[in-house]
Amino acid sequence: MFKKLMVALSLCAAVFPVQAQEINFGIISTESQKNLKESWGPLLDDMRRKTGLNVKAFFASDYTGIIEAQRFNKVQIAWYGNQSAIDAVDRANSEVFVQTLAGDGAPGYWSLLVVHKDSPLKSIEDVKKNAKTLRLGFGDPKSTSGTLVPGYYAFQQNNMDPMSDFKAVIRSNHETNLLAVAMRQIDVATNNNESLDRLRKTQPERAALLREIWRSPLIAADPLVWRNDLSAEVKQKIRDFFVNYGKSNPEEKKIMDFIGFSGFQQSSNAQLLPYRQLRVISEKNRVLADAGMSDADKKAKLAELDKRLAELSTQVAAVK
Repeated sequence: MFKKLMVALSLCAAVFPVQAQEINFGIISTESQKNLKESWGPLLDDMRRKTGLNVKAFFASDYTGIIEAQRFNKVQIAWYGNQSAIDAVDRANSEVFVQTLAGDGAPGYWSLLVVHKDSPLKSIEDVKKNAKTLRLGFGDPKSTSGTLVPGYYAFQQNNMDPMSDFKAVIRSNHETNLLAVAMRQIDVATNNNESLDRLRKTQPERAALLREIWRSPLIAADPLVWRNDLSAEVKQKIRDFFVNYGKSNPEEKKIMDFIGFSGFQQSSNAQLLPYRQLRVISEKNRVLADAGMSDADKKAKLAELDKRLAELSTQVAAVK
């Protein structure tokens, strides 16, 4: 009887083979979905082949769509910027496991302000002086280089409110903002050097119409984030794939070059700490500038924010 049962089970296994575990890979909307599929598709094909996992690309119209998909386990791994990764870690039971390496070997990337090459704007001071006449292309609210970093370093530090000081503010992804500046649909846009370099490859004639007028401090390279509830075996397969990908294989190097990276290295949630600090500092500055808040409420809120900053400073010191 036992032998018959084992034979039956073997036949079932042959007819109904075990399905590979499905892994949805979330890709933030830095440019058109068509372009993202073309750039990331070959890497995901290699990931599927090398890990044995059923890897599928997952796209959404904005960064929040990827975060929410990871929160509800419709996405198990995602490529983020540091700002959006904070929300994934805090709200989607997730953690940073690797970070990208820039194509030119740089330790990170930079946020930019970009104008048309023929624009009279030459500096952030020119932008501030003429803001009421300018149309600003701003990034996704969850974008590090499109919103968080320029929001603080370009605008707050120059006593500007991007949402009220400009003639108009249009939010879009990096590629759309660059093209809008090139076609004079907007006057100035936030962006980053990696997206600008990518446009130089995909649409060089448009990229030639752009000029950088401001650059931020260095931003840590983009993190990849996985859900904590993936099995240890699956995590090891995924980590091994990424840290070894593009190291020596010429075809893999071509794929990475087309995306705009040179590879990946191990990382952790610690890389997000400076951007958590930046969020709190930005919020503190907004509270200080809020004329409608009572003195008591302002004092209480500032005390709370100062406490959070002190806690973050302790965490940063512990990492160092």
